[in-house]
Amino acid sequence: MPGETRNWVGNLLLRTPASVRSIRNLPVLGGLMHRLSHRLLSSDEKIWARIEAGSAKGLWMELNPRTGQSYLRGDAEIAVQKVLTERLRPGMVFYDLGANIGLFSMLAARIVGSRGRVFSFEPDPQTAARLERNVERNELRNMTIVRKGVGSTSGKHAFAPADSSSPDLGTGRFVKGGESANAILLECVALDDFAREAPAPQAIKCDVEGAEVEVLRGAERTLREHRPWILCEMHSEANDRTCRELLENLGYKIDVVDSHHILAAPQKV
Repeated sequence: MPGETRNWVGNLLLRTPASVRSIRNLPVLGGLMHRLSHRLLSSDEKIWARIEAGSAKGLWMELNPRTGQSYLRGDAEIAVQKVLTERLRPGMVFYDLGANIGLFSMLAARIVGSRGRVFSFEPDPQTAARLERNVERNELRNMTIVRKGVGSTSGKHAFAPADSSSPDLGTGRFVKGGESANAILLECVALDDFAREAPAPQAIKCDVEGAEVEVLRGAERTLREHRPWILCEMHSEANDRTCRELLENLGYKIDVVDSHHILAAPQKV
């Protein structure tokens, strides 16, 4: 199919109302629609679209037409967008741990401006390449993409990439040896090591698919000395408890943002 036709079909799918997309759940008609849409456009096809509303309005993103509706509407993870827009300021240094395709990194880059810096950590090779294309399309020169994971120690660690059921490959994670048959070795860095060579963070967003505890253990010196605020997604009750304990011992006050996120702010001494 010619590129122009693919782009037209992709835009049609991306902008199809939810009421129409719900037909896919019907036993017979849904199956026919599914087969037809995949005949017209492969499941991994991406198109360029501009965010139409919200804090990130106007940013370009390379989207999957079947799953990118929340990005297009500007309502992807509204709670996270709200914290960033309320707390980031021009000139700040922001670390995005688990940047995925870059919505929050790019929003942060626009807020902190030319005097600020954004470091976007993304270990998955395919996702990092897509992130780079998004950054290049938006000409965000205050962003640095770090093709590494973040953990308690620096070095190569086993990484299990997301499978095809994750449309934006957002569920890849670092695993223990032998835990995943398809794991690959990827570079990982402790923030204490990274911040020795780069500007230290004043704000951190952390979404690392269950490695929250390891991230904090590898950043204790940075948190003690530089006192960034931290917006962290929790992926289990056990991680939530351990992270809260670590942060409180480092002099942070914990607030609940929503059912998945906490906000840790340094208490004044």
